[in-house]
Amino acid sequence: MHPNKIIHQDLERIVATDVDWQRFEGKTILMTGANGFLPAYMVETLLFLIDSHVVKNLKVLAVVRNKEKAEKRFAHLLDNRQLQFIVQDVCHPIQVSERVHFIVHAASQASPKYYGIDPVGTLNANVTGTINLCELARQNPVESFLYFSSGEVYGRIDESVTDITETDYGYLDPMNVRSCYGEGKRMGENICVSYMHQYDTPVKIVRPAHTYGPGMDLNDGRVFADFVRDIVENKDIVMKSDGSASRAFCYLSDATIAFFKILLDGKNGEAYNMANPMQEVTILELAEKLVSLFPEKQLKVVRQVRVGDDYLVSSSTHASLVIKKIQTLNWNPTIDIDEGFRKTILSYE
Repeated sequence: MHPNKIIHQDLERIVATDVDWQRFEGKTILMTGANGFLPAYMVETLLFLIDSHVVKNLKVLAVVRNKEKAEKRFAHLLDNRQLQFIVQDVCHPIQVSERVHFIVHAASQASPKYYGIDPVGTLNANVTGTINLCELARQNPVESFLYFSSGEVYGRIDESVTDITETDYGYLDPMNVRSCYGEGKRMGENICVSYMHQYDTPVKIVRPAHTYGPGMDLNDGRVFADFVRDIVENKDIVMKSDGSASRAFCYLSDATIAFFKILLDGKNGEAYNMANPMQEVTILELAEKLVSLFPEKQLKVVRQVRVGDDYLVSSSTHASLVIKKIQTLNWNPTIDIDEGFRKTILSYE
């Protein structure tokens, strides 16, 4: 039983899906960035498979930079012998003494506030780190390798384009420091494909769009995290733009199911968009919706222009990610914004 009721409900839902969980029986899964927002739910899910008697045995090697943060995130699992922490930076070669069957490389700074403060660190995890993980997969042949990329690889696409498939690419300015993330992810993808081409490494790539849910860092600078923090702290939502930008939001349990489907059933050398285009709203609509979900708090939306801070504006486009390709893996998101953000906020309370 997970100590957080909302997360426990999510894990039950994830494990009840048609993912071929038996393929993890007796296997070792190495996960980088394991205490990050997205991969942490994958770690939770894998260990929940054993608690739910879906599989009898597996092992998770969780690669983390910050042991204290990892022990706090997985406090309820510290006595679990199926979870082992490897405390190191992925920019250093990873040494493991046992056979690894699956690799999920999700170590990366994903918060826009770091792109201006630490662009080199942002690049390193996606370039040097990806080479190190691909080298590990080359020396220790794996069944599957999943690389976490981003919708940022699409850059600025022509205004006439409203739907982005996996082969649509726009402009990224390599002289703009903000591009450290998008360019780093592009290079990470190419490293994966190069290793597949030269060494037959079974790589798959996921490009997640805006994903939210329990466990996200409420101080990471992204606008929807700011909004959730405001509601949790019983504060009015302060708008720092006109709110006209449109975003499609995918709930974390839906996303987690997608990650496992790509890892297990995705085609080698392919990239998959992961989004919930059916749940697209403007930033202003999202703010108003979150306030309306908790009328008892009597909060409101306040408009205020953003002034100088460390947040660097995204280069990503206005358009939506097309998910037809991932739907061929029998995946469709089912959690709408009302349910998802209600669950998210309650998970912090």
